[in-house]
Amino acid sequence: MKRFRFVRVVKVLVFGVALATILTYVVMRLWNWLTPEVFGWHLITFWQALGILLLSKILFGGFRGGPHRHCGGWRHRMARRWEAMTPEEREKFRASMGERCGFSVPSAPESEA
Repeated sequence: MKRFRFVRVVKVLVFGVALATILTYVVMRLWNWLTPEVFGWHLITFWQALGILLLSKILFGGFRGGPHRHCGGWRHRMARRWEAMTPEEREKFRASMGERCGFSVPSAPESEA
């Protein structure tokens, strides 16, 4: 089992490095093809292209993934669980989360009959 996990991690790392290398090469080629003629800018190296790629990822994309990647999957699961809870279970959950997070949760007001 551990061997399979190790092989899988190595495959993901190799794929990630290959993808980053290809994207960096594409950015470098496009930059060196377009910007000198259009703007009169200088040519860039592979490492400069990698820096531009990382900078654009930080500025425009962040590191959380795209908008359609597992966006809110845990929220939907939690909402389903919350709806399936009884009021007593919800109150118990609120109290336990309050204890874990270091704040007190006021109890829900009980209706008078």
